[in-house]
Amino acid sequence: MRSVRTTITLLVVAALAAAAIGTSASASTSRPAGDQNIVQTALAAGQFTTLASLLTKAGLVDTLSTGGPFTVFAPTDAAFAKVPKATLDALAANPALLKSVLLYHVVQGRLTAADVAKLSSAKTLDGRSVAIKVADGSVYIDNAKVTTPDVIASNGVIHVIDSVLIPPAAPAAPTRNIVQTAVAAGQFKTLASLLTKAGLVGTLQGKGPFTVFAPTDAAFAKVPKATLAALAKDKAKLRAVLLYHVVKGSVTAAQAMSLSSAKTLNGKPVAIRVSGGKVYVGGAQVVKADVMASNGIIHVINKVLIPPTS
Repeated sequence: MRSVRTTITLLVVAALAAAAIGTSASASTSRPAGDQNIVQTALAAGQFTTLASLLTKAGLVDTLSTGGPFTVFAPTDAAFAKVPKATLDALAANPALLKSVLLYHVVQGRLTAADVAKLSSAKTLDGRSVAIKVADGSVYIDNAKVTTPDVIASNGVIHVIDSVLIPPAAPAAPTRNIVQTAVAAGQFKTLASLLTKAGLVGTLQGKGPFTVFAPTDAAFAKVPKATLAALAKDKAKLRAVLLYHVVKGSVTAAQAMSLSSAKTLNGKPVAIRVSGGKVYVGGAQVVKADVMASNGIIHVINKVLIPPTS
């Protein structure tokens, strides 16, 4: 049984490779493969106008231009034409839902056709997994057929698909703001108490959007009690520390991975790096990402961030 499956996989890989060779042969007359990023490559192809427009509306162009590497399952304009106009209009009017749908087409890392054919699923940047299957010599992502594999970009690879992928049970828009979401989680009691002492509850309940790198109670427990007590008595210093955990705007985990730093509401930048597939903010590890609130995003971290003194 295993040998039969291996044979099928090899046949599929061979078929995909042949298709890729045909595609690259026609493209090689104009521009070497891989010298443009994913967005530039898609625009140059001329068949992803709708996708490019929606990426712009969702604020994902910079992510797919500078981050990566990524694997993008890219629906053509013909694929988007199958989607009812009312559905597309609704997506365009709801940035959070639109971003979720688009990120469902993106996988972290560079997966070639050969890599994809060996998988049964792949986790997307939306957080949910797409199903992958091989049937009749073709590869399907959920129910979309890969029509052109291995379009190589400088920061990843594009596999062209003939249908738009819709995430299963797309999440409802959150109704709680950042403070309410943190309180409801039950692991941010110290943070909530200090926000109250610093007079910042109203700010983080405001319109925003904000991105909060939120230390858990366990993270605050690592800080000496004398230090916390001193902060609680000095409102200015406490505000400075807490605002060092807040960035203006909604920065998803995917977007954070393409950054080296982000300016905080404290006025000072916090360093961001990726190591071993994990995101670190100012030395603290993001242990849970993309906790959505009505006015922003929370990324849970395992240490309290201390702003530089200079």
